Amino acid sequence: MHFDLPPIDQQAERLIELGVHEMAGLSAGDVRAAAAAGQGEVGLLTVHEKLAPASILTPLLEHKNKRGFIVVDMADVDLFAPTEPAALPDTAMYLLGEVDRGDHLANWSPDEALPAIVDADRTPLTLTEGIHWLLQRPDVLERGKCFMTIGSRLRKPDGSFDTRTPAVWISNGTGRDGKDNRNAPKVGWCWWGNRHTWLGFASAGGRTSLPG
Repeated sequence: MHFDLPPIDQQAERLIELGVHEMAGLSAGDVRAAAAAGQGEVGLLTVHEKLAPASILTPLLEHKNKRGFIVVDMADVDLFAPTEPAALPDTAMYLLGEVDRGDHLANWSPDEALPAIVDADRTPLTLTEGIHWLLQRPDVLERGKCFMTIGSRLRKPDGSFDTRTPAVWISNGTGRDGKDNRNAPKVGWCWWGNRHTWLGFASAGGRTSLPG
């Protein structure tokens, strides 16, 4: 499902308001300059994950006055890297175009969804890109309609991929999540071969470098 994004200059101010620039070692001026370079374009203003990893972005998420959290068995979340590193621009910030939640792929396994995304000439979102999207449009995360970010995976020492696949959804506050986290945005994982009726596959039309 498509969600309209705020103008890029407004997205820049949102990132600054949240303090993302400071966490990433950038100045407010850096963020505004990147936004100015992309003015007139339509897309999601994104800070490269080398500067702003998932561990520092997740607590900025919010849903029903609850802050985002990472599941306890994903302490290695920042080791989940882009499956195609060259696909990410080599700049501090970039634009992500035509972002979609991938509702039409709900109840597909990641193994099934990835070829469909590629065949549509699109690219799966990385975890940090999915989080950036939710920082700008928290309403993208709806109970029963959340998404996986299969552009990020953890490569094991032998070169194969870990079977955990990152996703973002809304916690029910059960089990190890804890009741205090009910309704909180949750960064967790699902098995690569499993299907979930409530998880789509977020993707984008492409990425554009921003100078600055």
